[in-house]
Amino acid sequence: MLNGTNEIGPSSSLGSHRISELFKAYDIRGIFGEALTEEIAYRIGRAIVKYLSAEKVLVGRDMRTSSIPLRDALVRGITEQGADVVDIGLCSTPMFYWATQGFKAGVMVTASHNPGKYNGFKICKDGAFPVGESTGMKEIQELVIKNVFPESKIKGEYSKQDVLDQFLEFNLSFLKTRKKFKIVIDAGNGMGGYVYGELLKKLPDSIKIIAMYFEPDGTFPNHEANPLKTETLRELQARVVEEDADLGIALDGDEDRIVFVDNKGDYIASDYTTALLAEEILAEHPGATILYDIRQSRVTPDAILALGGKPIMTRVGHSLIKAAMREHKAPWGGEFSGHFYNAEQQNTENTQIIMFRMLNLLAGKNATLEEVSRPLRTKYAKIDETNTEVSNPDEVIALLDAAYSQSAQSVSRIDGIRVDFADWWFNVRKSNTEPLLRLNLEAISKDLLQQKAEELLGIIKGERIPIRIQNISNS
Repeated sequence: MLNGTNEIGPSSSLGSHRISELFKAYDIRGIFGEALTEEIAYRIGRAIVKYLSAEKVLVGRDMRTSSIPLRDALVRGITEQGADVVDIGLCSTPMFYWATQGFKAGVMVTASHNPGKYNGFKICKDGAFPVGESTGMKEIQELVIKNVFPESKIKGEYSKQDVLDQFLEFNLSFLKTRKKFKIVIDAGNGMGGYVYGELLKKLPDSIKIIAMYFEPDGTFPNHEANPLKTETLRELQARVVEEDADLGIALDGDEDRIVFVDNKGDYIASDYTTALLAEEILAEHPGATILYDIRQSRVTPDAILALGGKPIMTRVGHSLIKAAMREHKAPWGGEFSGHFYNAEQQNTENTQIIMFRMLNLLAGKNATLEEVSRPLRTKYAKIDETNTEVSNPDEVIALLDAAYSQSAQSVSRIDGIRVDFADWWFNVRKSNTEPLLRLNLEAISKDLLQQKAEELLGIIKGERIPIRIQNISNS
């Protein structure tokens, strides 16, 4: 048994360095059976109770085969530390967040969109507030490494609760149209297949869903459940055209990301989705603040301003944006990664709300997704986010800052550096998990985009010295 104080410390086979590698900026994640073990899950359970002073913890899990033993070990740690567990079983991340209402702490066993060999934990505290690098993750990490916990005189109780029907009824309240739609949804064998599969039983006859890969399978046999990798969208895009559907939807492994494909089979980048749905939000909340992350196209703040809203740019990352939602009392926010944040659900993600809002928008405009998105997609030229491995990311960012910021219209350093000129802008930021720099770039023409992409990537890769671009013009 792993109860008692300090029975297993950092001197065991799980050294502090290997444990530290599991703790990311926004969650805990690693390869099951290597650094991530049942022993670690047990310690995490005890650490959550101690750090959050929780008397009752909500627990859920995704469909990965390793999620069951990790859940069991996590529950044992929580109950042996004296807290009760309410287990909602299989769930998506949005369903988990919705269910945490009224709980001081919640933990979901999931590795999100990562391949099947990975697993991990998402932790939140009161109000579904995420535990991240600046909100308790480091403290929980230290408790797990030290493995010194006070003995509890009582053992917590374990119970189960079914919340799926209530969750789906809440989501359906956002559907305001009875117009007919045909939608192809690719769940990628993730938890979206489970939740949307149950939604099918409750949808009005006006909405026809064509299901792709709805069978939850933690080995992800058809493709990686990560719609940010556009190659995973190809089957969905073809199916939308084949079925003459109105739109397509791709979900990630734990169903907290949603990406749209239009009626012609073209991918809609999520900054365009943010810009489009801002109209729905601002109709409900005139003049409200809407958040968008630093990677997004200029069309996003332009659209929000044109609709009378107040756009505020944020850092990347769900825990940071959720904190900003509270700070600015924003009703809504969108992230380039396909995360969208809803004040109605404790500032968390819910892909079904986003789907229904998109249907409401298209019905209200009596237009196709291709028609409403075309003006946004054709206004500027953009590159896909481009990653470059570098050994000295901070030095490269400082070099770019010195080279470009003096003559820029505006500069933001909230997340790496974003430099805006009249006819182009770029953002370079560090990865939270890998030795990479991520480049986003947009310009008013394809020629200017190509020129600036070569220029910036040359500097990032160390192939170009940026002396000649000191005091660069806006052309």
